[in-house]
Amino acid sequence: MFKRIAVGISGGVDSAVSALLLKRAGYQVEGVFMRNWDSNYEAGYCNDERDLEDATFVCRKLEIPLHRVHFIKQYWNEVFTVLLNEYENGLTPNPDILCNRYIKFDSFFEHCRNNLGVDAIATGHYASTSFGPFLEKYNENEGVHLLQPADKHKDQTFFLSQVKQFSLRKCMFPIANLLKSEVRKLAKKEGLLNVAEKRDSTGICFIGKRRFQDFIAEYIQVKKGLLIDIDTGQVVGEHNGFHNWTIGQRCCLENYKDAYFIFQKDLESNNIFVVAGTKHPALWNNLVFTGEPHWIHSEPSKLRNNDVLKCFFRFQHTMHLVPCKIEKNYEGLTIMLEYNLRALTEGQFAVLYANGECLGSAKIKDVSHNLITTHAQSDS
Repeated sequence: MFKRIAVGISGGVDSAVSALLLKRAGYQVEGVFMRNWDSNYEAGYCNDERDLEDATFVCRKLEIPLHRVHFIKQYWNEVFTVLLNEYENGLTPNPDILCNRYIKFDSFFEHCRNNLGVDAIATGHYASTSFGPFLEKYNENEGVHLLQPADKHKDQTFFLSQVKQFSLRKCMFPIANLLKSEVRKLAKKEGLLNVAEKRDSTGICFIGKRRFQDFIAEYIQVKKGLLIDIDTGQVVGEHNGFHNWTIGQRCCLENYKDAYFIFQKDLESNNIFVVAGTKHPALWNNLVFTGEPHWIHSEPSKLRNNDVLKCFFRFQHTMHLVPCKIEKNYEGLTIMLEYNLRALTEGQFAVLYANGECLGSAKIKDVSHNLITTHAQSDS
């Protein structure tokens, strides 16, 4: 059924080995290099050209064609403007999750299917599905489940937690059963030396080596405000915009015995409340409320029946899974964690798991804080 496959070639080792494995399996493979940011628009810090050179090398080595496609407009509208809006409103967004939902598994998927005429797409994500790494268990009458890969340390299902069922049904993850070390070893063995030891990309591509604060200042108007100790009401410093700070981040303030950390942003006053000490109880919470969830396969039966769902939670892709109980509310989900976590953050995604499956995710809208007698709350 699946013969022609378009694989997203990023210029990294994971996508290179994915293409290699597809070709070994007998598929007609075509590489596609995506450009999602116009580095000529501002200062040209993105590493597009180096990545394109590596992608070209990989495709020549594997003797497969390489197409180039731009999704700059789509990325700006669907990802970057959302990022700016959420930062301006005191939230901490996750552009990688949005990019996968709207660009890689939507715009890219549709382009490859409609313009290249392929049967399916493939990526170098560390993830798997119930249809298998090469869709060998594909069933057009069944929905597909998103599963964790063999390499739990590199697990990227967190970033795929908003992907739509329609595109996931026809997506291959060829390295699902490999460890990262095995991927690099295979790349070396096959002569893909340009990418075999290439460092993994981290952070947001278009920021490059710049400090985030310097980059984002080009797009968001600086609105200064006060840093206020939530316990004493004392002004302990100033901030230069919500977008420069996230919950739990340390403030570098002089002349204070204890280190201060970001606790809460007040949109009305444009001030930020801070707490002294990384172990301050205000930073540790176990109850979050979300917006409407996105279920990758289907809504769990427990929730459909208005019952309590027991599963696992994470809001950062590197954190361990935390047992939780979930109920539906009128806006989304109420999630009670088995124990407190530090710096649960509005704007991040609550990503949910059960039995090795990524069920889906929902954006965190509110966090129920432990403190009930803080200075800020007593004044309200």
